[in-house]
Amino acid sequence: MDLEGRAGLITGGGTGVGRATALELARRGCAVAVNYSRSRDEAEATAAEARDLGVKAVALQGDVAEDSACRDLVSATVRELGRLDVLVQSAGVTVFVPHADLEGLEAADWERLMAVNVLGAFQCARAARGPMEEAGEGEIVNVSSVAGIAGVGSSLPYCASKAALNNLTVTLARTLAPRIRVNAVAPGFITGRWLAGGLGDAYEAIKAAMEQKAPLGRVCDPEDVAAAILGLVAGSDLVTGQILPVDGGMLISG
Repeated sequence: MDLEGRAGLITGGGTGVGRATALELARRGCAVAVNYSRSRDEAEATAAEARDLGVKAVALQGDVAEDSACRDLVSATVRELGRLDVLVQSAGVTVFVPHADLEGLEAADWERLMAVNVLGAFQCARAARGPMEEAGEGEIVNVSSVAGIAGVGSSLPYCASKAALNNLTVTLARTLAPRIRVNAVAPGFITGRWLAGGLGDAYEAIKAAMEQKAPLGRVCDPEDVAAAILGLVAGSDLVTGQILPVDGGMLISG
């Protein structure tokens, strides 16, 4: 897809991968709607940076776990930007609970992670279908995780939610074809405040261990993941239903 003159909605777009993706879309001439749930200041700053790159950009609040919020986000994007061509689903949550600590998880943990990471992605895709088809074609990229492939990560429900998102990616790709392509990226360890906050004092040691294990010798920055997302959106129009690991080769490290 040629992104010049297009419009994209990025959920969780104020920080991390979402922010990096919003700015990369803007550099390609794509107007952006930057969604946030709580990070208003960061989303407003990201939208301002995108406007400095010469495109229309707005920050839109909404919790993707709520269907009405997803529909409102899509409607607001079309109202503010005139169309919707690209949906990048970067909104996500987790809890940090060791896998062996089965008693450390509550039903509410499962419900919240599944509501945001899986149901939210479905709801936003459903809301985006009409405007994308009206625009002629569309691109949806879900931000998953290697946790959904290898079963390693911050917690059991996080791994399960990302595995479900991978499956949803494939089934939506089949359902929404041929006018809308649906793919996913599956990052490994990503530098930044999300993991730094969750891992605390162990962050640097775990990061170093991951770098040593990865065949390419380093872990992801948000910009690495954004580049993979842009590759799916702006690359071959014959790629759909695929889960692209972005992990420095960690999954093949043995």
